[in-house]
Amino acid sequence: MSDEVAQILAEMASAAPPGAGAAGQSQDAERLLDEASFDERGYLRLNPDVADSIRRGEFESGYQHYSRHGFTEGRALPGTPAEPRNRILRPMATAATEVGPTSEIPFIVEAIIATPTGGVFIVGWVDDSAAPLKLLRIGNASWRVSMDDSVLIRLRRGDVENALGKPIVHRFGFIGFLHSDETLVNSGVCVVQAWLENGAQLQAQAKCIPMDEIGLRNVMLTRLAEADFHGNPGTARIACLDGGVGEQIIAFNRAITRRIVANPFVERFGPRGRSYRGSIIVALYGKPEYLHVQNALYSGLPGIEDYEFIYVSNSPELGETLLREAKIGSSVYGVSQTIMVLPGNAGFGAANNIAASVMRSDRVMNVNPDVFPRDPAWAAKHTAIIDAGGPGAKLFGAPLYYDDGSLMHGGMFFEADDAISTLDGKFHRRRLLRVEHYGKGAPPEGTAFVQSRPVPAVTGAFISSERGWYERLGGFTEDFVFGHYEDADLCLKSLENGVPAWLRDVRLWHLEGRGSTRLPPHEGGSAVNRWLFSRRWGDFVSPDLLGPNPTNRHFAAPSAATDIDLEDF
Repeated sequence: MSDEVAQILAEMASAAPPGAGAAGQSQDAERLLDEASFDERGYLRLNPDVADSIRRGEFESGYQHYSRHGFTEGRALPGTPAEPRNRILRPMATAATEVGPTSEIPFIVEAIIATPTGGVFIVGWVDDSAAPLKLLRIGNASWRVSMDDSVLIRLRRGDVENALGKPIVHRFGFIGFLHSDETLVNSGVCVVQAWLENGAQLQAQAKCIPMDEIGLRNVMLTRLAEADFHGNPGTARIACLDGGVGEQIIAFNRAITRRIVANPFVERFGPRGRSYRGSIIVALYGKPEYLHVQNALYSGLPGIEDYEFIYVSNSPELGETLLREAKIGSSVYGVSQTIMVLPGNAGFGAANNIAASVMRSDRVMNVNPDVFPRDPAWAAKHTAIIDAGGPGAKLFGAPLYYDDGSLMHGGMFFEADDAISTLDGKFHRRRLLRVEHYGKGAPPEGTAFVQSRPVPAVTGAFISSERGWYERLGGFTEDFVFGHYEDADLCLKSLENGVPAWLRDVRLWHLEGRGSTRLPPHEGGSAVNRWLFSRRWGDFVSPDLLGPNPTNRHFAAPSAATDIDLEDF
């Protein structure tokens, strides 16, 4: 054992309760554990008379007994650290005590990654088929953290099954993630201690890999996307976020996003010194060429002079190219446009929100880079709709068509999948929301799906909103990772406040999926987003917003917009 590891072990041991009794460790006599740090199952395992008292109705829980009687009685506590869980702590400077004996149960830590901004990620496996893993404590000379099973994702490891000769339905693998606002100093080797539910203690060590927060986000989401599970992998991938990992990922991503949008680079091109009827905001990622294509195809159309373009790039490496293309496009086509370059990928929602802060109009128009005019008079029609006002003008989308002429989008509605996953030999049912498009694949000559009407939601490929209403709703929710479900979330926020989204007959092309680059981290982000969307809106959507014919009062009967005759254009 190296001197560095020995020192870490001593510091970590000094932070744990001193060894005592059959439990291996007992409470610090001067400290009553809080409920968050209390091992309920372990306490009842070591104090079966308390478990009998609970069954007789004398106590509601082991913690209630402990706080009223067990603490003063010196009752045995399980040998897990008596310290706050899921929080970055500093090593204690008190004298060291011996670490308890460790078991020979196989326990491997394959990687530990930490960011200076407080993200900690661990990957490994353990043979806890006899008693489940309860707690991991990671520590080095600068910091330590005790991760309970709420921030651990358990997954299938075929390689471990083969190595152990145990082809059983058991989740040997684990990945753990925790986000804190602490500043972490990487100090090389980490010692990892594990406690199983039966009191067994395990130990391993691994070098802590320093990484920036965007890199860790990508590694973590890629691991999630590629993780193997027993049963339906898609459902299990979402279910594993329930305990607490989902909230940790969202908080980490939110912190990253705030830092990315804090100081964007902004430059304007083309005509200046005037206000506009609308601001077309286009979020770019990975592909710069659509700026020039949109400049060419939107310019010169009736009414387009009343609109400005704002291109916000989630790919900082595209900055120089976009600035050059914008300068050329504004010179050649007379387009008024603003280029905003972010220092990282803030995602669809945050990028659109920060771009809206530099608008010179009272109309937010969120448009994908692969959306182009199908109707040459679309801009003039859009202006006529917002001038007419009424219920169909506050927030609306438009019919979108594939390049073969078939309909891609005539509004969106919600469906629910009653997904089934298996955990510890038991079936678990959960309801997951998804969105579907009215008329998807319908022939181009059809009109049934493109009539102006209220709809449960419209796609973020084209959404037009009153600026004041958009800001009242808080814009796009920035909790979603990268992009997916922000559009439906915005529409449901609007509906929750009494204003349904509308579809208005201003037709556009949409080359779906061609305007950006999709990578493995995005697949992991999609799982997080569906989990978040279903959790946030499941009760609101069910049952009267489900299906293509929702019974919600806003859609139960035909509604008429204060409309103008778009055939005049």
